[in-house]
Amino acid sequence: MLEKIVVNPKIHFGKPCIAGTRITVQSILELINEGLTFNEIIRGYYPDLSIEGVRACV
Repeated sequence: MLEKIVVNPKIHFGKPCIAGTRITVQSILELINEGLTFNEIIRGYYPDLSIEGVRACV
């Protein structure tokens, strides 16, 4: 799963992101903390993201 998370100092000041996106792990964790399910996060916020990408953040 860790290959799904990357750190690039040129993207979001080096915050961990989901590989191939500019979506930060923090953004996903905040949505999970608000009570959204993985499917709700994908459907409502990041339709191009996979379940595996969301899982990798956790």
